Amino acid sequence: MNRVIFQEQIYPIRHKLYRFALRITGSIHEAEDVVQEVMEKVWKTAPEQSAAVLNWEAWCMTLTRNRSLDKARSQTIRRTAPLDAVQESTGNTASPAKEAENRDMAERVKMFMKELPEKHRLVMHLRDIEELTYEEIADCLSITLDQVKVNLHRARKAIREKLLQEYQ
Repeated sequence: MNRVIFQEQIYPIRHKLYRFALRITGSIHEAEDVVQEVMEKVWKTAPEQSAAVLNWEAWCMTLTRNRSLDKARSQTIRRTAPLDAVQESTGNTASPAKEAENRDMAERVKMFMKELPEKHRLVMHLRDIEELTYEEIADCLSITLDQVKVNLHRARKAIREKLLQEYQ
C-alpha cells in the first residue's frame, strides 16, 4: 500500500466506513473493530492488488460490508443501528415550527428505514445518507445497477406509503 494513497483516499472515508459498519452490526464496538480490520487489510494490501483497484472507496465499502455481515452473522442476531449520527439538513431561515416538523419527519423516516428489508435499507442508506452514486453502490454491494435502482425505488416507495398512512 502506498502511503500517499492511504492518506488521501482511504483515511478520509473512515467515518463513512464506520457509519456503514454501525448500520449493519448495530454495535459501536463491533463497528469500530470492523473499520480497524478494514484499514489494516487495506494497508497490508499487496502492490499487485493495489494496482488493480480502480475505486478505493467502493473497494473499502465492500470490505466493510463483508466484514460487518460476518460479525453480524457470528452474533446470530441481526440488529440495526439508530441513525442518530445523521444530521438533518435544515436551513437557518426556517421557522422553529418548520424545524421541529422536519426533525419529526426525519425521526419517522429513520424508524421506517429500520423496518425495511436489509437490501433496501442498505441501498437507501448508501444513497441517501452516504450519498454514494448508483455505480458505487452497485460495486459496494456486488449487485447490478438495475438492482440498485429497483431496491432504492422500492425502499422509498415503502417509506412514502407508511408516511401517507400516518396522515390518513
